[in-house]
Amino acid sequence: MPRSRVTIRDVAAHAGVSHQTVSRVINKTKGVNPDTRAKVDTAITELGYSPNAVARSMARGRTCMMGCISPNLTDFTFASIIEGAESEARKQDYFLVSSSAADEDNFSKLIEEMVGSRRVEGLMVINPYADARHKLLPKDFPIVYVGAHPREEKVSSISLDDIKAAQIATKHLIDIGHLRIAMVTGPLVEDCTQDRCTGYQYALESAGITYDPDLVIQGDWSATSGYDAAMILVNSKNKPTAIFAQNDRMAIGVLRATRELGWSVPEELAVIGIDDMPLSSYFDPPLTTMQQDILDIGQKAARMLIQAVENPQSPIQHQFVQAKLITRESTVCP
Repeated sequence: MPRSRVTIRDVAAHAGVSHQTVSRVINKTKGVNPDTRAKVDTAITELGYSPNAVARSMARGRTCMMGCISPNLTDFTFASIIEGAESEARKQDYFLVSSSAADEDNFSKLIEEMVGSRRVEGLMVINPYADARHKLLPKDFPIVYVGAHPREEKVSSISLDDIKAAQIATKHLIDIGHLRIAMVTGPLVEDCTQDRCTGYQYALESAGITYDPDLVIQGDWSATSGYDAAMILVNSKNKPTAIFAQNDRMAIGVLRATRELGWSVPEELAVIGIDDMPLSSYFDPPLTTMQQDILDIGQKAARMLIQAVENPQSPIQHQFVQAKLITRESTVCP
């Protein structure tokens, strides 16, 4: 029997039970005899039956839908987080609707559309401190912050351990002999930027190196901002011998600037980033970076949100994911 034609009544006939019993098994209703449940599960497997998620949500009287709002949907990190969250949501019979809000006004409108109308049962917010959007979030509603940890809000969160990641990246440059280490940051309003600045300073202090604010330039996560920052740094009076860019895209901009200036990497300037984007190993030279499992962050965020939706009394959670140093030729000669 073709998979697309299998219905709940076919499963019921195959298992020798009523279609109402099959429905109770599919919806995980309590009170079904274990032997009967096993027969239905076997019939579902043998027939290749796939329950209709929309029908199931209607039967439960719920939308089984979660929302995700991101500053944009084109950024590699944001897109990967959403991909991981969506795959986990599907596994647990939930839908994930994703949208972008570049500013607070658009964010407010999305909150009204998603939460005000009860279209979603829970909400993932990526980079909640990109502006004041965190102040617009509803109270007493299942919410998970992704990429930031709450300041005062009582919501669950998951993010990279940004302090540790930056500390390891900076220490790597120190360990290979660099003393004048510059840093290109993301927007200083964001939590992850602040934490990466903290990790950078921790590493310098631990090595007895004096922090020099002239070696720190703010970027905006783009390759262009990395390029502009590098041009300023390498043309300054006290040139750095290494640059820690707070993400790979800005590190790409740094590499482009050094190429135009005729600087040799890593002999004259070492460069390290954070993310380990898929093309990082194909840059010229291949980029040393701090690798984070972005898909895993998305999956864990979805699991955390589903738990908050299904168990409103569950405690608030805060998870930090560790990054791994990937050493390539932008810091160490082959």
